[in-house]
Amino acid sequence: MNRPYHQHDPVTQSLLTPEEPGPWEELNSESPSPLLFLCDHASNRIPKKLAHLGLELSVFGKHVAYDIGCEKLTRLLSSRFDASALLAHYSRLVIDLNRHPGDGSSIPEVSDNIEIPGNHALTPARMREREVSLFWPYHNRIEQILGRICGRGQTPILCSIHSFTPVFRGFQRPWHIGVLWDRDQRLSTPLLESLRSSTPFCIGDNEPYHARNPVGYTMDVHGEKNGYPHVLLEIRQDLIGHDEGVAEWATIIHTQLKRVLAQVTIP
Repeated sequence: MNRPYHQHDPVTQSLLTPEEPGPWEELNSESPSPLLFLCDHASNRIPKKLAHLGLELSVFGKHVAYDIGCEKLTRLLSSRFDASALLAHYSRLVIDLNRHPGDGSSIPEVSDNIEIPGNHALTPARMREREVSLFWPYHNRIEQILGRICGRGQTPILCSIHSFTPVFRGFQRPWHIGVLWDRDQRLSTPLLESLRSSTPFCIGDNEPYHARNPVGYTMDVHGEKNGYPHVLLEIRQDLIGHDEGVAEWATIIHTQLKRVLAQVTIP
């Protein structure tokens, strides 16, 4: 199993105060299922020490701060599948858990034309503080859960939940849901086929993003490099920006993914 564990760094352990929640929340840790849901961009929370990154509070209701609708959707999916899930507790504006550390988009200075004052001119120590406080604890916990699943003699199956904006740079995105994959098509191909044959929706095959551009960290490291079946789902935000939509799409994904998992042979 690939191990992303980061060495302890005593200089950079102080980003979160004792009163703040930890970097992640795990759901259904006692589940016997090999399926693990991941929500890298579940929250728009900012550590108190970062003083809202110098931004107006209204920014944190926008997609630049988190994946709208995904926290509730992941919670429902975890419940319906009786599967474990891991949700990130802090905003992608502090550090993006789905980008490789050091990548230019890991700690964005600008996001969708919005300047992020608190991310400008960060020293290596300040960047490392965010990695050690938020990035590595989240990804190390994923590896621990995967190890737990393997310890039961099962092959882990990963499903990462994201959402995308209906309009991007003036383009009205037609897709209702996108299925993203890179090299491993064990889940993506049958899921695409099932969605297209049994639903009326516009299904994106590596749309609106491609799994290789930009290279996401979570599926690349925990899925591809470990050799575990995995898929990343992108749901359009206007469809899951309200409770009724979340419930509807939880049902759709549960029905489709359950069908695929029953058909696919995973050693």
